[in-house]
Amino acid sequence: MTHQFSKVSKSRQNGLHPTLNKILDRAISISSIDFMIIEGVRSDEQCYINYGKGRTASQCKAKGVPAKYAKPSAAKVTWLNNPLSSKHRKQADGYGHAVDVAPFPLDWNDLSKFDKIAKAMLEAQKQLKAEGKIPESTNLRWGADWDSDGKPREKGETDSPHFEILKFCTCH
Repeated sequence: MTHQFSKVSKSRQNGLHPTLNKILDRAISISSIDFMIIEGVRSDEQCYINYGKGRTASQCKAKGVPAKYAKPSAAKVTWLNNPLSSKHRKQADGYGHAVDVAPFPLDWNDLSKFDKIAKAMLEAQKQLKAEGKIPESTNLRWGADWDSDGKPREKGETDSPHFEILKFCTCH
């Protein structure tokens, strides 16, 4: 069965780097399971909201985040030292370089489904490189395998929905 993104997921591709969009489009078409895009490009305010979760007002202010975003009782969702260094934000080339995806229907507890999405994303990258449709220098990183050693969720690698491109050509 071939899957395709819903209108909502497609709208969340707006502003993502064309290379990342090509990988997403190929991955959904070859994936063994259906999945959706949860978040693409992130605003500065969303970065502040995310940074504030699990942090006090003083911790936020120390990083330039307005105190109003502090939610110390919430679960921490980002470990970035700089709240605005997220690859979800538009980068120097004007595009977001990160996306969060999840299985459809949504099931945060079935990590095997996230593994299947990762397999499709990495295979899509491989296929597109082989076909010359994305630069050979493209390097996709999965948040559940930050060190790209093929061993997910070791050493605190827990961001299963997250994918980002690290290297690519700026041409489209």
